Amino acid sequence: MAASLDDDFESDNQDYYSLLNVRKEATLEELKASYRRLCMLYHPDKHRDPELKSQAEQLFNQVHQAYEVLSDAHSRAIYDLFGKKGLEVEGWEVVERKRTPAEIREEYERLQREREERRLQQRTNPKGIISVGVDATDLFDRYDEDFEEMPGGGFPHIEINKMHISQSIEAPLTNNDTAVLSGSLSTHNGTGGGNINMTVRRVMSAKGWGELELGAGDILGPLIGLKVFRNITQRCFLTAQCGLQFSPRGLRPTCSMMTARHLDQNTMGYLQWRWGPSSAMTTSLVRDTKSSHFTLALQLAVPHSYLMMSYQYKFQDEDQTKVKGSVKTGWFGTVVEYGAERKISRHSVLSATVSIGVPQGVTIKIKLARASQTYLFPIHLTDQLLPSAVFYATVGPLLFYMVVHRLVVIPYTQAQKEQDLELQRKSSAVDIAKKKTEAESAVLLMQESVRRIIEAEESKMGLIILNAWYGKFVTDTSQKQEKAKVIDVTVPLQCLAGLPGFFDPCVGEDKSLKLLYQFRGVMHQVICADTEALRIPKQSHRLEPESS
Repeated sequence: MAASLDDDFESDNQDYYSLLNVRKEATLEELKASYRRLCMLYHPDKHRDPELKSQAEQLFNQVHQAYEVLSDAHSRAIYDLFGKKGLEVEGWEVVERKRTPAEIREEYERLQREREERRLQQRTNPKGIISVGVDATDLFDRYDEDFEEMPGGGFPHIEINKMHISQSIEAPLTNNDTAVLSGSLSTHNGTGGGNINMTVRRVMSAKGWGELELGAGDILGPLIGLKVFRNITQRCFLTAQCGLQFSPRGLRPTCSMMTARHLDQNTMGYLQWRWGPSSAMTTSLVRDTKSSHFTLALQLAVPHSYLMMSYQYKFQDEDQTKVKGSVKTGWFGTVVEYGAERKISRHSVLSATVSIGVPQGVTIKIKLARASQTYLFPIHLTDQLLPSAVFYATVGPLLFYMVVHRLVVIPYTQAQKEQDLELQRKSSAVDIAKKKTEAESAVLLMQESVRRIIEAEESKMGLIILNAWYGKFVTDTSQKQEKAKVIDVTVPLQCLAGLPGFFDPCVGEDKSLKLLYQFRGVMHQVICADTEALRIPKQSHRLEPESS
């Protein structure tokens, strides 16, 4: 039941505070004062016309209902949490009548946790990686003699030489247990294989969890593994893992252990030991701040020992642009990498990295991460260190991104924003029409009160609202074709009724109030933004008499 209440909160919740023209923290005295004033304005007996009398009765009942809810501490607490929908439930099962607002909030938080548990049962959290390796070495390592002998030998040969696809889904079993099913397929130069894994993870406490892994593949054979995570202290944790691989060459045991510690607020230190077919000892230092990310790692192993250092700078822009560089040297040679990463849409991040190494050559890696799916395109350009390959690997993706960003990404995002705004306007059209009808009814009911107020103000040279407009005004000459969206709020402002008589004529756009009034025989004009306070003189009939 709590889930249904929360799901319908936005659509079914009527703002009682706006209806009474009070702030959300209003006291009981403020509620009473506003309620009395609106009752005098909307009382059905003050209107003789049948249509106006019917409209007044409707608004009077709405004001009365809002006051009944907000003047009762218990009902007000429920309304603040669940909205109007919660008050309409028969046989309210969430809280007892005698509970305090604090107890109601505690009960609501409990129901939220139960709802999250139910949602947990339906969540699969799919993740996937697709990698396509391209061999483009003929672009730079071509031999003219060989190309002359081949049919159409003037064109370089580019091929896909490797692919990798992996996918995983999660299946929550209980609030503490989760099953993960994953699989992968790989191929390289015409040969390949695949495997499938099943992992069951259990959260044993707030300090740790453990998981059991079972796997099978057509290359390495069956696998069984166990992994444990444990928080030793608030600043230190430990991860241990062991496994058995049943390969055609016999049983291959593996074991690894990693411990990490927070050195300060932004710095982590790691120490890892791994035993098995590729035994190694690795230590690393990682510092991550709001503007940068730095990593220093050292691995001792036979024969894969190396020293690696990387740095990433984070620009503080809305596209979350990052530039990075790294150098890695060891027994295998030296590799230098540099690249950039940028957010191109709400759920997509694009990055490009150039890798230059000895004896690896030059490779460019394109990566697109969209939601939980990752697409990798490593393109091997040459086995040698050619300046031309480095130049094209650096400039080519940059020019391609600029062209695509200007011709495709920017028009697409602008069209998407306009489409979202249009959908928002359509979805709120019914609500706007209803509020417009209520505002027009309120204005009609205020006419008699406004006439009396103006007569009293004229006799005392007080405040008279001549014209008042609320909405979006078009003042820029470059926007002459755009139609202004404003409503006349002269009557409600003269009556000082506040929000009754107002409605939003242009949802999602900046609005302002333009006011022309007369006070003590002098004309004044005021323009204020939607979020600014309106400062005008009080009406004379509302001023307190001076004591003699």
